Amino acid sequence: MLIRITIFSFCVLFLCDLFGQRIDGLTVVAPPRSFTSDPFVEVEDAAADWVCFVPYGFTRNGETDVHYNLEWQWWGERDAGLIRSIELAKEHGLKIMLKPQVYMPGSWPGDLHFDTESDWQAWEASYTAFILHWAEIANTYELELFCIGTEFKLSTRERESYWRDLISTIRDTYCGELTYSANWDEYTTVAFWDALDYIGVSTYFPLLEEKEPTVKSLLKAWKPIKKKLKAFSESEAKQLLFTEFGYLSVDGCCGKTWELEKQVKQTPINEQCQANGLEALFETHGNESWWAGGFLWKWFPNGMGHEGYVPRDYTPQDKLALQTLKYYYEQW
Repeated sequence: MLIRITIFSFCVLFLCDLFGQRIDGLTVVAPPRSFTSDPFVEVEDAAADWVCFVPYGFTRNGETDVHYNLEWQWWGERDAGLIRSIELAKEHGLKIMLKPQVYMPGSWPGDLHFDTESDWQAWEASYTAFILHWAEIANTYELELFCIGTEFKLSTRERESYWRDLISTIRDTYCGELTYSANWDEYTTVAFWDALDYIGVSTYFPLLEEKEPTVKSLLKAWKPIKKKLKAFSESEAKQLLFTEFGYLSVDGCCGKTWELEKQVKQTPINEQCQANGLEALFETHGNESWWAGGFLWKWFPNGMGHEGYVPRDYTPQDKLALQTLKYYYEQW
């Protein structure tokens, strides 16, 4: 009984310490190799108080297994690399969200679907093992926030009971706060926000597709979206967290990001457009009590983990957007 009371007391103190704090985070990409130097000095210089780590698993479309923590995966996606990343981040006093994700080659989690109940159950059993593996690490290292899934648009709509059961199971393992990362066009259809601590949204709303929209025009474009986000947050009586947000540093980056990604290497670099996008996002939401903050996508530790187009990628490192990010993060 004493042990149970001690654990309960720890959890209460743990959650109370988080309440009311704005999350100013960076998603730190899992590196392919161990760190050559401490990458969190640069994170602190950007005025971030939070980081997000993303250990990936893999599911092929139509298959029912989630593969993870394999020897051929990048160092930062495996136990040893993740734990070392956690330890270093904690040495800098950074708070942490762990956000395990599933990569689907040639597809995306939003399209995950099975025709038979047996296939659904097989995949769900595999996903449960995957997510609980990371939840146990999150609890062992007392991480503040855990994301139970990312952008499973069809699954969350069709398999609500599974997700509710999964949340209950995770809470038996993990003591911190929970969220789910809904795609920007999915968050209103997720039925289990009442079982979580934050409404999580991957915030890639298409605003304006012109080459370099002004901050003023972007603020106007945000208005109807902000109105809906605010109303939804209030209807669920929960803060809304941007589990991902960010802009490529190319022409038109405030438009349809998912289309730009397909041709990013051929699209002209435009750091000002990226900076304008971030400024408009922070100006729109920064003073709203219903907004919990969020995690910028993405940040390359020691310059590792990129796909070969850093000057055009989402990272603000060594770009105009870094000063924009730092300006707002320093205020929180």
